[in-house]
Amino acid sequence: MKVIYSDHHQDHDPQQFIVRGRMKRSNEQPERAFLLAGAARDNGHTLVQTQDFGAAPRAAIHTPEYLRFLATAWERWQALDDASDEVTPNVHPFPGQPCTYPDSLVGQAGYHMGDMACSIGQHTWNAAVWSAHAATHAAALVLEGERATYALCRPPGHHAYADRANGFTYLNNAAIAAQYLRRQHPRVAILDVDVHHGNGTQGIFWRRSDVLTLSLHGDPHFCTPFFTGHAHERGEGEGLGYNLNYPLARGTGTDDYLHALARACQAIRDFQPGALVVALGLDAHERDPYKALAVSTEGFGRITGEIARLGLPTVFVQEGGYLSPDLPLNLASALRGFEAVA
Repeated sequence: MKVIYSDHHQDHDPQQFIVRGRMKRSNEQPERAFLLAGAARDNGHTLVQTQDFGAAPRAAIHTPEYLRFLATAWERWQALDDASDEVTPNVHPFPGQPCTYPDSLVGQAGYHMGDMACSIGQHTWNAAVWSAHAATHAAALVLEGERATYALCRPPGHHAYADRANGFTYLNNAAIAAQYLRRQHPRVAILDVDVHHGNGTQGIFWRRSDVLTLSLHGDPHFCTPFFTGHAHERGEGEGLGYNLNYPLARGTGTDDYLHALARACQAIRDFQPGALVVALGLDAHERDPYKALAVSTEGFGRITGEIARLGLPTVFVQEGGYLSPDLPLNLASALRGFEAVA
């Protein structure tokens, strides 16, 4: 399996992450990508340098206002009096109330940044752009005939909405890959196996029936993003029934995870997509710093083996999975499990 990778990610190293009121360095650190790239290389996978696919793929998913904000926010922020090193919001619009798009950059930060886990530094935009290019490149290779590809995306993307950053993410790489696959396939599925609900992906395709979105994740009653990811969220309008959530209890292990995955895979078969995007979070691991679920390292190979049995052209897009000695082992298991079946 070819691995699409870019060194541009390394200059994005967010420092401002507020957890329970305390400022700390983000869990989404450059070391993650270096460990994952090393694991892929050590297990015989070819690393392919990401190509530039231009602005069109990201513009097909994200709004013009949001893209302009991401591209210019840091430089504009530095011109403010007594500004921090990174763009961080401190005011947000109230959901369900009338809202006028703000002229103020501080207001725009609150409008386009959903939480305190997606600060914007000097090189964040460049890293996010190249991360999206990686996802697009992986999708392009599948359209050219590759059975499966792996986009080593950093920063990740599945929490990003069409017009809002959230949870370490800025551009929704999985959504961008799925939309690119739509060039040849009338229907595409996105299966999200990150420990956190893919809320941005759900939001982007909420009213669409051509892209089936499925997410297995820690139950939002205890696990961020809290406000989304419940089983009753099924889409709206034309998209009703094309969004499926499988919330899992705290500490769910590999066998119970696979039971939920079997239901998701059957839904994918029923949908009959031409291609599949897998939002590959590795943070469901039993020793991941988030400790929400308890999938074993061997379990990731079983998960991707079941995905391989769908027999679909598949794009893996890296999402979560945080620093621990197990992270490279988990990726190796996931790639090996898919290839053993495919």
